[in-house]
Amino acid sequence: MSQLRLGYLFGFGAYVLWGFFPAYFKLLIPSSALEILAHRILWSLAFMVVVLTFMRRWRNIKQLTGQPARLAGISVAAVLIGVNWATYIYAVNIGQIVETALGYFINPLVVIVLGVIFFAERLRPVQWAAVGLGTVAVIVLTVDYGRPPWIALILAITFGLYGFSKKRLGLPPADGLLLESAALALPAAITLGFLTTAGKTTFGEVSTGHTLLLMAAGAITAVPLLLFAGAANRIPMTAIGMLQYVGPTIQLIIGVFVFHEPMPPVRLAGFCLVWLALIVFSWDAIANARRSSRLALAVTSAASVR
Repeated sequence: MSQLRLGYLFGFGAYVLWGFFPAYFKLLIPSSALEILAHRILWSLAFMVVVLTFMRRWRNIKQLTGQPARLAGISVAAVLIGVNWATYIYAVNIGQIVETALGYFINPLVVIVLGVIFFAERLRPVQWAAVGLGTVAVIVLTVDYGRPPWIALILAITFGLYGFSKKRLGLPPADGLLLESAALALPAAITLGFLTTAGKTTFGEVSTGHTLLLMAAGAITAVPLLLFAGAANRIPMTAIGMLQYVGPTIQLIIGVFVFHEPMPPVRLAGFCLVWLALIVFSWDAIANARRSSRLALAVTSAASVR
């Protein structure tokens, strides 16, 4: 199998797994969102210890622990992904899977806005149009929900900021996930201790299957991230951009057709505006990538003639 095909396979696999996350978290009921989050962090750390040992990357980790600035950046990334995970699990537990899907649909548009705010990037007119459509969609959904879609906005913003922090750190995915999990491990352990003392834990109390599902949270968190890393190293970013809609599409289908969450006409109209914005955004990204490719080819050809 070619590296390109392998990259697409890895990318598709990552987003399919992320798409089925709501079904997995529903299986963890009656565990509370806090207990699930704590287990997710601690078992992710345990899983990544095994992975890093297998990959023989502990020397890299040791070098990173001697870099205070990078450790501070890792701590920021850890807090952002922790808030993202907590919001997502809470939303699934209270039956708001559709709104979580919305969050990841609007994430690319939020990333554009963050680029303008934090990196002084200039948007092309078509990108402004996509952001405008996304803004109108949020207004329509605010009218439908009777409130701003806070869950979707928190998910989109925290994941967008997490992506920017990861980009600045430039760490390999496995190293980053281990250190982020390590940064959150103490609060997670304290949380589990508090819940245990209060008699509010379900680990080992419901069934063997439930306990194993909680323990599997580490692998289920890490595997799609590692698959995504494998995809990012093999296929163009425009392809990654298109694949990212697979996950929230599956989440939306699960929310509406499996767990029967409502999709009234106004909400559907808001989603349609989001999808239109994504079509405009994706079309512009693909067209710009092709223009850049043609320009690079023209420059290379001109240089070879000289």
